[in-house]
Amino acid sequence: MSLSEIDRILLQQCIDGAPRAWQDFVERFLGLVIHVANHTAQAKGIKLDESLRDDLVAEVFLVLISNDRGVLRRFRRNSSLATYLTVIARRVISRRLFDLVGNQEIEVDAGHQKIASLATRIENREEVERLLERLDPQESNVVRMYHLEGKSYHEISQVVGLAENSIGPLLTRARQKMREGA
Repeated sequence: MSLSEIDRILLQQCIDGAPRAWQDFVERFLGLVIHVANHTAQAKGIKLDESLRDDLVAEVFLVLISNDRGVLRRFRRNSSLATYLTVIARRVISRRLFDLVGNQEIEVDAGHQKIASLATRIENREEVERLLERLDPQESNVVRMYHLEGKSYHEISQVVGLAENSIGPLLTRARQKMREGA
């Protein structure tokens, strides 16, 4: 689905800093970000209380406006704005939940303990290196930059010479290969 005219105008107004544009943007996409927070937590076996969910949602919107709305400026407009925001929200929320689980600030329910156990094992540098050996050099490089060096898709795309929107699918394939080798 392509970018709708309403979203195109709203996006441009936000980027330009038009009066009330940010409020309109938040009102339009708040429900979407809440849904992504709930769904992402549920998929990871984490029960969200209202306070944590609100913190996650606020963090997503903070990321959207940080660096002079850099995430919004990088939107290539070749998909719907809702799709783009879903990807961004899922990434922000997943990282935050991973940090909270790793710091033992929240618990994963019993059905998802295996996932938490895998996340803990992957913190072991030797295990990560062994798993990276299963990947081709480009995949290994991208995984290393994203997960170990904390680089963004944009930064990775500049280093490896791939389109920014191909980094996510490459990471997904690489993670699957790594899971199969775990």
